[in-house]
Amino acid sequence: MDGNAIGLRVHARVDAAAVAHNLAALRARLGPASAARIWATVKADAYGHGLHRVLPGLAGADGLAVSQLADARACRAAGWNGPLLVLGGLLDAEEAQRLALPDLHLALSHDRPIDWLGDAPSRAAPPWIWLRYAGDIGYTGFDDAGYAEAYRRCTVLARQGRIAGIAHLNHYGRAEQPDGIAQADARFQALIRDLPGPRSFCNSAALLRHPDAARSTDWVRPGIALYGASPLPDIDGPALGLRPAMSLHTRIIGIRDVAKGERLGYNGSIVAAAPMRVGMVASGYGDGYPRRTPAGTPVLVDGHIAPTLGAVTMDLIPVDLTGLPPVAIGAPVVLWGTPELPVEKVARHMGTIAAELLTSLTPRVPVIPVPMAGPDDLEQK
Repeated sequence: MDGNAIGLRVHARVDAAAVAHNLAALRARLGPASAARIWATVKADAYGHGLHRVLPGLAGADGLAVSQLADARACRAAGWNGPLLVLGGLLDAEEAQRLALPDLHLALSHDRPIDWLGDAPSRAAPPWIWLRYAGDIGYTGFDDAGYAEAYRRCTVLARQGRIAGIAHLNHYGRAEQPDGIAQADARFQALIRDLPGPRSFCNSAALLRHPDAARSTDWVRPGIALYGASPLPDIDGPALGLRPAMSLHTRIIGIRDVAKGERLGYNGSIVAAAPMRVGMVASGYGDGYPRRTPAGTPVLVDGHIAPTLGAVTMDLIPVDLTGLPPVAIGAPVVLWGTPELPVEKVARHMGTIAAELLTSLTPRVPVIPVPMAGPDDLEQK
């Protein structure tokens, strides 16, 4: 057992070197002939890993993409001096008055921020504007007519020196599918054909499933893949050459031999269909492991796959140890985050996605950073 984990009921490990490896692997997929640069997406505190923990692994990124302006300030405070893309743009006119960060890029999804920027004072280092297209995902962004008008209005701001330039941003709604971007891409390319400016279209799924499209853009925006998880439904991260950056560890704290027909759990929700050996894992929904995890979700017990039995409590997960080599109290358990048990595989069993699990750990889970050099440090999440 890692010395830093002694006495811990549950803990996570975050590996900055894995993030660096994944960034390099994604850049290699673009190929040496591509000029595409990489916005490393660090939304939700770097997908739950902690920005300050993974930032050393992102030194090779060309820029960081965040959700909101406060996150951009946090990146500067953490020591990032490169470009910053705020995907959520501006929340109100007051934010437009306080754009003091250099090398700032703002994604705009509607007309009001253009008004706010027009009313804001000029700056020595004005922001770049990325116009977001609604596209096939349709949540936010300009439609075709609105996009052209927004571009026209932004050219006025550029001539006034209120913005540094105008760029184009799209987000595909079906990028994980083999045929998921062709129509959406053709529509957007036609829209911006006569509108100069850098382009960013591809997230992790688009980069991995449609590398030719990614190579032809100016910026790509990988998120989940940086942390070693695949967004593709038919292939996991390790098969793509990615390394999990977070693993979640706990241990066996109880073992029972259960007779056929015996019931376990609240309201007797688990019924033994045959004699079985049940292990109690020292984690639960109080740590962010979902309460509604279905029976059969895999965990690693002392290096062997074992299925959960459902009925997750705040502090315990029952697992079926029947047929495994002998397991003792204190045996190590990994809930996700190894090449044998990547988080996306666990997420599929739960009916969710890797990003939800990674961003759901609760503050009571200690995190042991795995630095790129030097001894480990123990801290609270």
